[in-house]
Amino acid sequence: MTQAPVRFGIVVFPGSNCDHDAYYVCKKILGQDAVFLWHKTPDLRGVDVVILPGGFSYGDYLRCGAIARFSPVMQEVERFAARGGLVLGICNGFQVLVEAGLLPGVLLRNTSLRFACRYVNIRVENSFTPFTSQCRSGEVLAIPIAHGDGNYFADDETIRRLEQNGQVVFRYCTPEGEITAGSNPNGSLGNIAGIMNEQGTVLGMMPHPERASDVLLGHTDGRKVFASILEHVFSRTSTSLRERTPSIVMEQGRR
Repeated sequence: MTQAPVRFGIVVFPGSNCDHDAYYVCKKILGQDAVFLWHKTPDLRGVDVVILPGGFSYGDYLRCGAIARFSPVMQEVERFAARGGLVLGICNGFQVLVEAGLLPGVLLRNTSLRFACRYVNIRVENSFTPFTSQCRSGEVLAIPIAHGDGNYFADDETIRRLEQNGQVVFRYCTPEGEITAGSNPNGSLGNIAGIMNEQGTVLGMMPHPERASDVLLGHTDGRKVFASILEHVFSRTSTSLRERTPSIVMEQGRR
């Protein structure tokens, strides 16, 4: 039986500028199905995975992601996440996720008060997630950042819970994997570069994996994030098919 392609939905807000990057990776690099989801339309069009892309939704007015959080499509994204659907928020998408309450904490101005745009190294802290199964725990990925508000902050109890539950997925590090102040590009607590929800189905990360997924760009570490998502959806679909197979066989036997 041929495996149906995974359907990615990339949300487009006014000011999104990495939506086409994400679409390109899903459609051209991964060879899967991909559709754009306009922010005013509360319809996810039957997607398997939702991506909230990077950019400057609503011009970052008030706070990054503060207005995008109220877009009609986000009501459906919240319902989708509540049902266990996979949601990946990249950069501005991460900011939207925390504003929507789908992830804890906040993203503040970089401590340098400057926009940071360069390749950084991030260490995989948890490889047992739908977003990192194709990585090794402790593996260092080279992925670019492009943000002015990537400084992750949360209260002590939230940080303790994130650490205890393995919800910290990525940390900024040196090329050798050391967690140092110098390798932290924005001042994030604990060098945090990406976190997930308790269920492990919603991931927010400031680095841009879609910008490190094409050999033409010289870096492909980011592709591991998308490959992990594919593996998870495919395995979930296969399990569902296996669970339904006995009843299908029995029904056919009665005919």
